[in-house]
Amino acid sequence: MKITVVGAGNVGATCADVLAYREVANEIVLVDIKDGVAEGKALDIWQKAPIDLYDTRTVGVTNDYSRTEGSDVVVITSGLPRKPGMTRDDLIETNAGIVKSVTEQVVSKSPDAVIIVVSNPLDVMTYQAHITSKMPRSKVMGMAGILDTARYRAFLAEELNVSPKDIQAMLLGGHGDTMVPLPRYTTVGGIPVTELIDSEKLDAIIERTKFGGGELVKLMGTSAWYAPGSAAAQMAEAVVKDQRRVFPVCINLEGEYGIENCYLGVPVILGKNGVEKVIELDLNDDEKALLNNSRDHVREVMNVLDKLS
Repeated sequence: MKITVVGAGNVGATCADVLAYREVANEIVLVDIKDGVAEGKALDIWQKAPIDLYDTRTVGVTNDYSRTEGSDVVVITSGLPRKPGMTRDDLIETNAGIVKSVTEQVVSKSPDAVIIVVSNPLDVMTYQAHITSKMPRSKVMGMAGILDTARYRAFLAEELNVSPKDIQAMLLGGHGDTMVPLPRYTTVGGIPVTELIDSEKLDAIIERTKFGGGELVKLMGTSAWYAPGSAAAQMAEAVVKDQRRVFPVCINLEGEYGIENCYLGVPVILGKNGVEKVIELDLNDDEKALLNNSRDHVREVMNVLDKLS
């Protein structure tokens, strides 16, 4: 088994490291445009194999997509952060160009790969990768829901002073402040979370989750990488090992939840073919309204990309 991670920055390198440590594939190929960066980080990961006791080989290359040929999964983390003076539309145009180029090159070498997009803005970059690859929607998805639910679960574990292992949660919608956490589908050791925490504290945790990325940027001056990299690795593992895990991922909706042609996070079964099934939850009126609001926001960003084409 072979996995390619495009982009050897903090998120990409973390993803490659987690995949190697967990021995998800025989080989991990790390690709970057900067000379020596992917090679150096891949070598560093390989040199700790005798310490952490894993066999996965990590290889780094600079813009050499021939080395990625035959990949089972490709994780795309490439893109630039938003810089001072850069508008949202500028960021979309810049990163869409990067994701388009990367997608074309990985598909030419690995036409059967499952593509996992991590680049931001996440929902619209998944859209870009999907239309560029011309693959079925089951093969192209975005990583956001696993990260967002992980933050939600971590905050709940902290508040309740319990293990995060025992918290199960689900959320829908776009990656950002219009995401839709679902308290009705949140449990702690099988117990509904609403029986363990009052509504005011739960609402505060939900709001913190929505702005979880921004909280880290304020603290560090840059985006997170440990949790996003690990989340992408978890998705890749589910595909490679055909685990059929139930995860929220960003995918193009084709009528589910009454929504057509919009890239939103929804629960799916993730296995060897990518998205094996989209799970449609029975939402109440309030949840439907929140999801439709998220849809409108994502479509607005998708429209920006359409106008650039």
